[in-house]
Amino acid sequence: MEKSKLKSLVIVASIGALFTIVPAKAEDATATAAYKDIQATLGTVPDMFKTLPDVAVAGAWAEIKGVQLNPNTALNGKTKELMGLAVASQIPCQYCIYFHTLAAKANGASDEEIKEAIAMAAIVRHWSTMLNGSQVDLATFEKQTDDLFAAVKAKSQ
Repeated sequence: MEKSKLKSLVIVASIGALFTIVPAKAEDATATAAYKDIQATLGTVPDMFKTLPDVAVAGAWAEIKGVQLNPNTALNGKTKELMGLAVASQIPCQYCIYFHTLAAKANGASDEEIKEAIAMAAIVRHWSTMLNGSQVDLATFEKQTDDLFAAVKAKSQ
């Protein structure tokens, strides 16, 4: 009886080990495929992708390729990159600032548009700090904002 319990335990452990090994290989294959696609799309695999664990590479690449690099989204490339630069300026992230500045220019952004995107980020950050720090009542703010836009709309008609 003891021998059959041991045999069952070994079988269960072997099956468990198989389940932990198989997904890892599947993830490795997915990472390998993603690296091949990155290479084909960009001409190189930037080190930033190599900082990720294999299980995250395909998802990260799909996100970038599906939104940022996709020309068939609601936002054009220039707008996406100016937004990326504005956010990067606020984080702040020197890597992202460098990348999104060059990407915005590659997508047709002028130096003036780049400056304006950064200025907008600064303005939003400033007022966010003021409103949050002053604990302005959100319901009152929303009503005043709704009234302001209703007045602007009425004036334009």
